[in-house]
Amino acid sequence: MKKLFLLFFLGTSSLSFSQNEYLLGENYYREGEFEKATQIFKKLYSKSPFNTNYLNRLISCYQELDEFLVAENLLKSRIKANASQTYLYVFLGHNYERQQKNEKAQIYYEMALNSLDKNATYAGIIGRLFKNYNALDNAILAYEKSMQKNPNANYSFQIAQIYGEKGAFKQMFESYMNMIDKNENYLNTVQRFTSKYITEDPENKNNILFRKTLLKKSVNNPKDVWNLLLSWLFALQKDYGKALIQEKALYQRNPTDLSSIFNLGKISFNGKDFEAAKQCFDFVNETSLLKQEKINANLYISKIAVATKNPETEAIFQNLFNQFGKNSSTIELQVAYADFLTFQKDNPKEATVILEEALTFSRSKFDKARIKLKLGDVLVFEGKFNKALIYFSQIQTQLKNHELAQQARFKVAQTSYFKGDFTWAKAQLKVLKGSTTQLIANDAVRLFLKITDNEPVDSIPSGLKQLAKAELLAFQNKDQKALTILNNMLSRKKKLTKEMFIAGLAPGEVIYDDVLFFQAKLLIKLEKYDDALLSFSKIVAADNQGIYTDDVYFEMAELYNNKLNNPEKASEYYQKIIFDYASSIYLVEARKKFRELRGDKV
Repeated sequence: MKKLFLLFFLGTSSLSFSQNEYLLGENYYREGEFEKATQIFKKLYSKSPFNTNYLNRLISCYQELDEFLVAENLLKSRIKANASQTYLYVFLGHNYERQQKNEKAQIYYEMALNSLDKNATYAGIIGRLFKNYNALDNAILAYEKSMQKNPNANYSFQIAQIYGEKGAFKQMFESYMNMIDKNENYLNTVQRFTSKYITEDPENKNNILFRKTLLKKSVNNPKDVWNLLLSWLFALQKDYGKALIQEKALYQRNPTDLSSIFNLGKISFNGKDFEAAKQCFDFVNETSLLKQEKINANLYISKIAVATKNPETEAIFQNLFNQFGKNSSTIELQVAYADFLTFQKDNPKEATVILEEALTFSRSKFDKARIKLKLGDVLVFEGKFNKALIYFSQIQTQLKNHELAQQARFKVAQTSYFKGDFTWAKAQLKVLKGSTTQLIANDAVRLFLKITDNEPVDSIPSGLKQLAKAELLAFQNKDQKALTILNNMLSRKKKLTKEMFIAGLAPGEVIYDDVLFFQAKLLIKLEKYDDALLSFSKIVAADNQGIYTDDVYFEMAELYNNKLNNPEKASEYYQKIIFDYASSIYLVEARKKFRELRGDKV
């Protein structure tokens, strides 16, 4: 037993030593200390002559030191000793290529490739070596020869990657599809790698190639997986209606699971394509035999009614409660109804009654948290900040690092901001900047920057308190009062007070853009479009390189396009984003809208 242990110990120690030596050699190689690296790899290779990594590095060291003859002799001796190791021809060919002896190099490259016609054992190594030496066409040929020789071999992934490096995207997509054709378990891998090459833009060249490849596959060899990929592509392009067609086709073939259609509905809803979202949820509601699945679908149908200001919204909610009741299964529906009552019907008292009742029969701490979040919102709407903060703090304590707790922390920060307690707001936002939820993190960063850029110093008014007050009034749907505050901030005053500026805010002051942008958004909400355009134009005039500029151009383009029926002006501002703000989050949408206005088929 002791002997066995000793042998095991010596073996593992030797392995560990070799690994350490290899890492040291790699370090010398990368630092350009090729003589030192040569000595290490020479030693490692002598101990493990079949290790291609050691051989590769040793040959490379000789080549970097211009010792091509030494490398040649080593390789030829290896070939003489074992001619079956045909990958050695690639090493030898590259050694000649390094000396610009290209004709000789090609002879050995062809010998390596031709060897695969008889024996494809080393096809993987040969293909990889060609790829490493940037002989990409030879690498593809090696992998293809192997697959022709052995039907069970699958180098489609390697071939696809090489085509991607070559910029041959049509062949790349075909190779990825061949992978899936052989084994559908590669679906997620293919999605991950192809997503690097396709975009949200349906007119992107690669998107078109990918779509054509899929359609060709689906015609020649119908499989569910092609529909899945088409649905994924259309959803990525925000063509949710087209994605739904694919999902319905899949469901008709296998009518057991509606989760894909439900998830597509959620994606459509979040993308504000309410028509496509409703089609998804209507299909789930009409098709499903499961009560909870129907409730979940109808939850989103009611949310769509709220978002689109459907005059039948109240009736929709009441019909749903008549059908499913007010119980633990309809908690989220009750929360949505309370939100509607508060922010659409200005009835926070009834909303509070509904939410407090829901607390009595909620079963999980997560349901209780969702109810308390909404109760807090209702209380902020009523101006009862301290009571709201109690509910938000309870959620933080009870759920710790859960996403709901992070939402609650943001609401604490937002409520503190509304109150004018900027110090406490910043303390919460600092924590949230590292939130695992990207949306919360982004919102936290925006609010944190707004506060830090504009916070009053030494009791000198900055306008931040007035802006916070205006944002609170807008939260409470008191838009006209909010506008009055903003207008006062921007206008001249007869006398200076603690809270106002005698000359009004002026271009160059950081908060100037914040005030104007918020003013414009409120004016849009109130359908005062010309006034909104004036506010936007003032931001551009003050600083056309400001942080709001691409936002402003997109908002102006959307106004001209959707509200003012002026496609020429809309095109002008979409173009500004396309040509001047290539990194803007609005780029894809601006390009799509511009093409639509130009008459392109999108």
